[in-house]
Amino acid sequence: MNFPIRTTAFRIGGRLRSHLPAGQDYWRLLIAGICLHSVRWIETIAFAIFVYQQTSAPFLVAAILLLRMLPMGLLGAFLGALTDRLDRRTGLLLMALKILVSALVLLALAWSGALQVWHLAVASFVNGIGWAADHPVRRMMIGEVVGLDRLNNGMSIEVAANQATRVAGPALAGIVLASFGLIGCFVVNAALGVVALVAAFGLKYRNTPHHSVAGRLWSNIVDGMKAAHRDERLRGTLIVTIVSNIFGWPCTSMIPVIAQDNLHLSTSAIGILASTDGMGALLGSLVIAFAARPQHYNPLYIGGAIGTLVLMILFALAPNAGAAAAALMVGGVFGAGFTIMQATLVYLLIPPDLRGRILGLLSVCIGVGPIGFLLVGALAQAYGAKSAVIVMSIVGLIALALLRNQWLVLLRRNATA
Repeated sequence: MNFPIRTTAFRIGGRLRSHLPAGQDYWRLLIAGICLHSVRWIETIAFAIFVYQQTSAPFLVAAILLLRMLPMGLLGAFLGALTDRLDRRTGLLLMALKILVSALVLLALAWSGALQVWHLAVASFVNGIGWAADHPVRRMMIGEVVGLDRLNNGMSIEVAANQATRVAGPALAGIVLASFGLIGCFVVNAALGVVALVAAFGLKYRNTPHHSVAGRLWSNIVDGMKAAHRDERLRGTLIVTIVSNIFGWPCTSMIPVIAQDNLHLSTSAIGILASTDGMGALLGSLVIAFAARPQHYNPLYIGGAIGTLVLMILFALAPNAGAAAAALMVGGVFGAGFTIMQATLVYLLIPPDLRGRILGLLSVCIGVGPIGFLLVGALAQAYGAKSAVIVMSIVGLIALALLRNQWLVLLRRNATA
């Protein structure tokens, strides 16, 4: 009687396995990414709660996240050009080592009672360098390891894993911070740094560095910019990225502030609320991994950008924690489409010899976010976090409407055409 059920289960399992990228290197890259992004989300929530409790200044909360994004704008193009000339495995090892050293230094400061807000500001900037290098180093390696045929599956599962850290990281940060203080968060981050180091060290894949002379580094960056400008689809993709990272992403820095001031949640509840965004993003990522086809890529990207802005408005207007969590979760689903297709479209649209440089340029476009963090922080300081999120999201939607001629080409043409 159980034979048909068992057969069906095996068929479903076989279909799922057929969608999963093979190879130990891919899974090692995934594990390293899970560790590195977990540290990022733990720090994001823990730092924000600590800074706001110490200063009661929404602007400083936004400024801490601004510093984490600043290296993308300042160094993204340089890192993208540089990674074409270096062994990317070495770059990943350095990223993991930096996380470990940073966590140990902060742990020592917290243990001695000497930790101050400016220490967290410095750590945010330093760890932001690793985040800026993630696209041209680790995600570039993922694309090279899985190949074009499995790129959507590989990137979708990678983003799903990243979104899982958005669920676990904030919730864990809230619980650990409430129970053990920042010391506990730094211990967890140090352990994650060790695991990332082990995963990166075991990678067998090696890229072939392009050993050009130092004087060509800037010309390589310029070549990437020219290539991006020539391709209208690539140009439209990067423009949407810029708008979303100025007006959308910075609004998430106000989640802990709104949760405390407007929803009156406890420290652990703030972390759980912040994790609901990641829950929706995880669900969206898994659906995209197994169901999305090339003809869906562009609509998912544009719809994701618009949807996240709309849902941030609904989050800010939510009358209670349940409604706020629902808005964040649905917004996470839209955000998954945007995030997955952001890297996938750029990777598909550029020639192999320019991928490192243009993925570095993508980091620069993401790195314009500090402009938005300054704006949302200043608005929140003057008019409150709730009003700041609503204003920023509405302006973002207006900007996308005004620039529609730049990105409508994505809906008219397939990325792989």
